[in-house]
Amino acid sequence: MLERDPLVEEARSHPRKRYTLADDTGFDEVPKPYRKFYRRWQGEGDSLAPNEVLCPVCRVVVRSARELRVGDRLYCMACMTRLRIVEGEDGRLEGHAEY
Repeated sequence: MLERDPLVEEARSHPRKRYTLADDTGFDEVPKPYRKFYRRWQGEGDSLAPNEVLCPVCRVVVRSARELRVGDRLYCMACMTRLRIVEGEDGRLEGHAEY
């Protein structure tokens, strides 16, 4: 391992925030134990929290119990797509599909 790995240093200096997720958001397209990690996108008026990212394939919001950062990877169980978190042009986090 590198002596001064920038990713390790950033993680130690800025720990990720933890979030409490609602038990059930009404999203019934995944098995019951995983429903709290997904919610439906409400349209243009909807905003995303720091622990949420929009799946570009199925337009479902994937939620995490921890703060998301650029470079993180998520799995959208609704459409079975692996997502990599990137920073969009407007500064918000976006998920890009990896195949």
